[in-house]
Amino acid sequence: MKPPYDITPLILQLVSSISLKLGAVQARNIEKHSPLLRKHNRIKTIHGSLQIEGNTLTEEQVTALIENKRVIGPGKDIKEVMNAVAVYKNLPGYRSTAEKSFLAAHKILMTGLAAKPGKYRASGVGIVKGSQVTHLAPPADKVPGLMKDLFEYLKKTDELVLITSCVFHYETEFIHPFLDGNGRMGRLWQTLILMEHYPVFEYLPFETLISKTQKKYYTALSKADKAGKSTGFIEYMLTVIDESLGDMLALRDPVMTESDRVEYYLSLNKNEFTRKDYMQVFKDMSTATASRDLKNAVHQKKIIKTGTYNKTRYSPVKVEPARR
Repeated sequence: MKPPYDITPLILQLVSSISLKLGAVQARNIEKHSPLLRKHNRIKTIHGSLQIEGNTLTEEQVTALIENKRVIGPGKDIKEVMNAVAVYKNLPGYRSTAEKSFLAAHKILMTGLAAKPGKYRASGVGIVKGSQVTHLAPPADKVPGLMKDLFEYLKKTDELVLITSCVFHYETEFIHPFLDGNGRMGRLWQTLILMEHYPVFEYLPFETLISKTQKKYYTALSKADKAGKSTGFIEYMLTVIDESLGDMLALRDPVMTESDRVEYYLSLNKNEFTRKDYMQVFKDMSTATASRDLKNAVHQKKIIKTGTYNKTRYSPVKVEPARR
């Protein structure tokens, strides 16, 4: 069954605005920018998502943990960060339409933080704000069927992915399939759904904007609950995505270094390639620059060169796993 929602003029306006910004992102090759920039955005994503859940660690502390440095802070908060780092690292290996991936991600995200991570809840739950129950989740025995229906919707819908990602996020919050970690999973899975179509979303830290507008986030969830459909929440999340893309485009263009270009190309291609293949990824590059990139990468033992002249080929250096 299709989850209930309406397509409003605001939703259409936001989808149009986001589509234009995604085109600008692609034109500027932002998703190809330096690993340092991508690492920074990943840190902001993890910090923003966990801050919404009350994690007290700063961005600097999250950075230190990612760099395997010692951090002094609450054990639970440190564990949350380390779990999030692990699950975001695995993100490209998950499939958004696979329920097994969803459960596997929750297990990594919540191990050591919740009972039976990676398993749907077996008891009733409600969300309490102050002395009031603001949301009573569906009975536990309904959860497996509701989640199966939600994944079927994700597999079969012909709706725009910008909208389906918001719907899945809201429905996960509404169903509340786990005892804990539902908000984190809703945001994580929306990121995965989007990045499967638009790679830039792997590093777009829209959770940071959610964390700065938490009151609006929870108001949008409550509004959708009361209306019995996710329309208001879709409008809120598309606004967040639109603003996050705007912030990204407002940044001064980072300059890709020679090392950045080679590293990015090798992340896309693990097979033998030519200079022409390399230049097809960086379409504005001159032949001289491409030759210099590849020559230096050979000297740095990142790639191996075989053949000469028009038969020259390059291959990534295979790194053997360390033996104990």
